[in-house]
Amino acid sequence: MRLFLASTAALALLKPHPVSAAALAGPLAVKEVTLNISNKQLAPDGFLRSTIVANGQYPGPAITAFKGQTLRVKVNNHLVRKLVKIKVPLLKKPQTDSSMRRSTTVSFDGIFQTAQSSFNEGSAFVTTCPIAPGASYTYEVDLGEQSGTFWYHSELSVQYVDGLRGALIVYDPKDPLRHLYDVDDLSTLIQLGDWWQSSTLPLLTAYEATGVVPVSDSGTVNGVGRYQGGPAVPFAVTNVVAGKRYRLRIINQSARNVFTVSVEGHALSKGIPPLVPLSFCAAVIEADGVATEAHTVDLIEMLAGQRYSVVLNANQPVANYWINAPFVGGSPARNLHQNATLSRSILRYKGAPIAEPTTAWTLGPENGVALVEANLRPLVSVTPPPADINISMDLTVVAGKAIWNVNNISYLPPKVPTLAHVLAGASTAADFDPTENTFVLPANKTVEIDFPATATDENEVNPIKRDVVAVGGTGTKIRLRTDTPGPWFFHCHIFWHKQAGLATVMLAAPDALRKEVKPTKAWQALCPA
Repeated sequence: MRLFLASTAALALLKPHPVSAAALAGPLAVKEVTLNISNKQLAPDGFLRSTIVANGQYPGPAITAFKGQTLRVKVNNHLVRKLVKIKVPLLKKPQTDSSMRRSTTVSFDGIFQTAQSSFNEGSAFVTTCPIAPGASYTYEVDLGEQSGTFWYHSELSVQYVDGLRGALIVYDPKDPLRHLYDVDDLSTLIQLGDWWQSSTLPLLTAYEATGVVPVSDSGTVNGVGRYQGGPAVPFAVTNVVAGKRYRLRIINQSARNVFTVSVEGHALSKGIPPLVPLSFCAAVIEADGVATEAHTVDLIEMLAGQRYSVVLNANQPVANYWINAPFVGGSPARNLHQNATLSRSILRYKGAPIAEPTTAWTLGPENGVALVEANLRPLVSVTPPPADINISMDLTVVAGKAIWNVNNISYLPPKVPTLAHVLAGASTAADFDPTENTFVLPANKTVEIDFPATATDENEVNPIKRDVVAVGGTGTKIRLRTDTPGPWFFHCHIFWHKQAGLATVMLAAPDALRKEVKPTKAWQALCPA
């Protein structure tokens, strides 16, 4: 599906997994990646806890590829209770944290799928069964003509809150915006995340009992954070050289928190001490994998799941500067560890001392120019086609309960994936349980999804395309094309809300899907007999 955003306003988030036909990479252009999923004791914010991570690190290793390649990602689920013999006969010792989820899946956010590859999309109980403990599965995804900033994470329940998340960057050697920057590599990657010091199962139990979404202990920047009263964990550092321009790829890998990003500078004059902190101006050139016209701002509010590329011109005096990343996500009174001012990292010029900046900690510029999402324009303008089908979505929450409804239905995942139901002959909404909230859509139509709105400032000429957008407030209108058969998960990227039912499935052209998709035996083996 191709999505066109007409207008935006921030309240809740719905995250569609976009799908679009793409040119396939040849067999010689395959990027092999291995992700070993396991428990590990880590302390991103200074508090040691058991985590679920890829290759022993948080965030997981960045996956990089080039436009036109095929990704082949082997996921080995080591979340299995291994029993190892020790000296005393028959006495065995568990090696895995059994208090945490042990099945898993991996989804590649923003990467387009084809009908043929729909079984590799990674949404648990929509396009696949989870990978069982001790099992392995290889996702194969053709990147086609896509490039930009993406990420991967567990799509099973709220498991990625425990640490299973990482960056996915697809480079374009012929990037049409390449003349705007000098440096674009993993050193300019900024990964934001919310972090809890408890594992997800007890957090989820508390949420279900009270209806209060868990409030994070801290926020992390490139895997490092601090909490109120905790140790002074060294901040992450982004190194730059004066005179160069840097493409910062910023990813909000949160399950809840909204981050506001800015980079601090100083107004300096000869013989006068530093004045009020100012921000560097940065030009936004990409949103969720879509190149945009350069748009200069001072600070960017980023919702869970969103990505931006910004060009930062390192034209300030050699020194250390704060990268501010304060966040909001529930009342700090519900978690006294939370102090949004502690969420930050350091921009360090070559030649500057190895030290923290000497300026005051702030939440960012008081009067800076903030990004208005609706002001973004794609680099290549495309006028959305007129709507063939209109769907209105009313989002409501049950007071005091962990239950969200879309049009009075709270989504519950089926025991058998939606895709398997379709392959077995399901073709109409009546073939699915009502709690699966499945919209069956005809092929090659334009669907307009409206969230109750009062605004009239819609852009139907050249709206931005993206896969995570705010809804609510003055309203949001989305148009998508059902040009790729498949069941596509359309859900809130506040994963606590998704788990509470704020989700639907957009099932495009089930009859055509049965003709095109041929799942492998490995995929079939994921589901127990």
